[in-house]
Amino acid sequence: MRRDDSSGRSERDEQFHQFVLARRGELVRTATLLTAGDAHLAEDLVQSTLTKLYVAWPAVRRADNPDAYVRRTLVNALIDERRRLWWKRERPVAQLPDRAGADTGGEHLGEGMRAALKDLPPKMRAALVFRYLYDLDIQDTADALGCSPGTVKSQTARALDRLRSVLEARPFLIQQGASS
Repeated sequence: MRRDDSSGRSERDEQFHQFVLARRGELVRTATLLTAGDAHLAEDLVQSTLTKLYVAWPAVRRADNPDAYVRRTLVNALIDERRRLWWKRERPVAQLPDRAGADTGGEHLGEGMRAALKDLPPKMRAALVFRYLYDLDIQDTADALGCSPGTVKSQTARALDRLRSVLEARPFLIQQGASS
């Protein structure tokens, strides 16, 4: 392995290090939105994503659209996380643990909207986050989700319908969102 500096880092390691310094905050914000405000899960997803990106770093650098590659890796990490066996056995608790800092993503969304988003399946939630919170077009969202533009349209429409239903059925969520 070629070493390029006195610290023993390779050129690849240095490129990845610079990428992490520049993009980690944005990845955490996106992951927080994708997890409907679960900051702990968001941190885990970012760590998994960064690990996968490091392993595939040459492919990331060669990608026609590296941002889409990174977004898709993040969504795949979320889907993988939801498929884990322990997830199905996790039980809610009466009191939330103390948070270690400020909300790093979705701070403009109220608690009610985050709660409504949490009720959506991960792909639907991801479609909404990328389309409306990150203002990606349909093709970029399709690239991030690894699906067709038609699937993005249908997932987005279904997600919006489900959000409307949840918010109409539980109007207190809207009030919580307004007070946040």
